[in-house]
Amino acid sequence: MIRSIVVVGGGAAGWITAGLIAARYRCGDAGAPISVTLVESPTIGIIGVGEGTWPTMGQTLRQMGIAESDFIRACDATFKQGSKFIGWVTGAPGDAYYHPFSLPQGFDEVNLAARWQEKHRDIPFAAAVGIQAALCDAWRAPKPLDAADYASVENHGYHLDAGKFAAFLADHSIRRLGVRHHLADITGVKARENGDIASLTCADDREIPGDLFIDCSGTAALLIGRHYKVPFISRKDTLFIDRAIAAQVPYPAPDAEIESATLSTATDAGWIWDIGLPSRRGVGHVYSSTHTTPDAAKATLEGYIARLGADPASLQFRDLAFEPGHRETFWVNNCVAVGMAAGFLEPLEASALVMVELAAAMIARHLPAAREGMDVVAGNFNRICRFRWDRIVDFLKLHYILSQRSDSAFWRDNRRAESVPESLTDLLTLWRHQPPANNGFLSPYDPFPASSYQYVLYGMGFETLPCHLEQVPERIALADMHLQKARDRNKRIPALLPGNRALITAIRYRLQIAG
Repeated sequence: MIRSIVVVGGGAAGWITAGLIAARYRCGDAGAPISVTLVESPTIGIIGVGEGTWPTMGQTLRQMGIAESDFIRACDATFKQGSKFIGWVTGAPGDAYYHPFSLPQGFDEVNLAARWQEKHRDIPFAAAVGIQAALCDAWRAPKPLDAADYASVENHGYHLDAGKFAAFLADHSIRRLGVRHHLADITGVKARENGDIASLTCADDREIPGDLFIDCSGTAALLIGRHYKVPFISRKDTLFIDRAIAAQVPYPAPDAEIESATLSTATDAGWIWDIGLPSRRGVGHVYSSTHTTPDAAKATLEGYIARLGADPASLQFRDLAFEPGHRETFWVNNCVAVGMAAGFLEPLEASALVMVELAAAMIARHLPAAREGMDVVAGNFNRICRFRWDRIVDFLKLHYILSQRSDSAFWRDNRRAESVPESLTDLLTLWRHQPPANNGFLSPYDPFPASSYQYVLYGMGFETLPCHLEQVPERIALADMHLQKARDRNKRIPALLPGNRALITAIRYRLQIAG
């Protein structure tokens, strides 16, 4: 019987996984059906630069029994309503578009893309079908000052301090969810005759047995990589970015506005992320080492920081190197990899944390009761995870191949046919004749809904030919009605919502008063 779960590694991946499993099976209660132990090195720190989430994080936090306001205070979190892509299409002044988190108006009833192309191309797609572009342009929050935890007018995720987030999850999981915590370096793995892991040997001479082991040890991949030697599949032939340099940048004034979207600004060899937290901005340049040098990449980032009004010479910079890709298999015997042990791609569209959430939730929901059934669960887990990695690779590549930039080899090389997956080429062929639709064509396991493809396609100027299937009078009338609703909401709603900083300040102030 599967009774003992051992998670190897802390950080967000380890604590989200341990916390979701422990919360589902009430490991803090007497008589709980399983136990969860997290083993964490006292000497190896977390990478700590993943500071953007999807709206899925709200559900993850709720499942773990975490109040949104407590999370915001402890993790220096702010509200994120999507991503703004600057300079990705032509690089000319004013080149920008949004990928908001909220679905287009009336998305469950009608596809607005065709009607927008036919009648409203003078308005950017995101602005025509919803209000989040306007909210982000005005640094507005997604909900009013008196909204309850997790309640919202518009869909939202979060920006957060990654180091504080991991510590917060650890404290909550240990104190409230019954996760056992052991600080020690792992020195060995003992295996059973069938190849399963029987126990882990630690530097403090303790042996930790288990029935299921979850590898959240980051790029070290102690179990899935070092022990089981599962091959790593590089995706650098498709996604060229493999380096990053990051810094924490102070605001010019304590009351400076906080961005409501992640800013992603294209450069000659990659792009710069800019994430607004209450006390600072998290800024970094991810780039292709094939197309520029570390010194040139740092100089580009320093120029960006100087334009924010900060002095680059006063800041500390962190350099990171990674190989974009993922494991060939994610669940082997009684070991499953989650987080960077499973794989990592560039942080475009903030897919790292959501892949942790999806994997952890799947393990918790489908936890096998006995070893005999584990291989069945593992096979399904592997198929779904590989599909998700492939879909994320396609979606990220979509941003590059739609660019019209030809000012550097990086952008030209990204459009080479041999670097584009066949699956993405097939989708573009389909979408040349009909827009992505909420019709079930995309798998329910695709991390991105059809609306996300619409926002990127039409934000970057993709042309879908007029489609006769869309010329149904009733559906045209329905599309016109929802486009009008979006216009009406754009006129009314933004003025009713507070600024992002105002809402964060109010939440933190209320908690101080309550404390």
